[in-house]
Amino acid sequence: MLSIPLRGLRRVIVLGTVVFVTAARGLSALPADAAWQEILNSEPKRILRDPAGANESRAARLATGAAWMSLQPATDDNLAKAAAIFADLAQGDDEVAAQAAYLRARLWQLHFLQPNYARAAELYEELAARQPQSHWAQLGLVKLAMLKLYALPDVPDRLAAAESILARITTPALQRDLHLQIGQAGVILKEPLSRFLPHLVAADRIGGISGTAREDLIVQLGELSMRAGLPAQAQEYFERYLQEYPNNVRAYAVAERLAEAKQLLAAEEVKP
Repeated sequence: MLSIPLRGLRRVIVLGTVVFVTAARGLSALPADAAWQEILNSEPKRILRDPAGANESRAARLATGAAWMSLQPATDDNLAKAAAIFADLAQGDDEVAAQAAYLRARLWQLHFLQPNYARAAELYEELAARQPQSHWAQLGLVKLAMLKLYALPDVPDRLAAAESILARITTPALQRDLHLQIGQAGVILKEPLSRFLPHLVAADRIGGISGTAREDLIVQLGELSMRAGLPAQAQEYFERYLQEYPNNVRAYAVAERLAEAKQLLAAEEVKP
């Protein structure tokens, strides 16, 4: 069974999203704006210093829960207070309920001193069953897939488990993210190229990947295509790389691999 150090695993399953920034953007039009801004300014104590009023809005309560979640130093007592608020709010059927349910699962996945990945998976599943088209439910499915790829025990075919979740995701950007994660997991788990290379290709075709991640993916697709015996596909990606990054330090090596791909294609053409 794959074994990844806990610290490394936490980096893997975060997917590069800062939870409070994401949540705050989702509440940007709500009266709790000031509270969210305090969280983004890393000053959650200001929110918790003032007792909540009897007529506190659901959005404001969500911000209070997030404040307990982000309070430093983090303690399980503070996180338990956040979990209680999120559990109560998650009983509704509005967007705040979906966000609360998502954050509650994240507590168990990432924040408690002793994570409980099985509990986090249950909560993501519950959210997806209750509000399947919510952005937060869809995002939770990506997190659930990451748990199945890396963290949960007794998953006999990790890629297949994540692929079954992929079929439930309707948001293109999140489909792309999960295609990418399945592909990279295939590399880490040393799966056959035919099992995971199509996922990396699909992530690229959906688009929206930028910066060094885009550059790395194009090179990776070219190289993996060569190893998979797909020189035409490799040529496509190597040529793209040289067109988009002609002055990069990797350009020379990529040009050499492109020449090899062309040689393979030429050899195929002269075969009887």
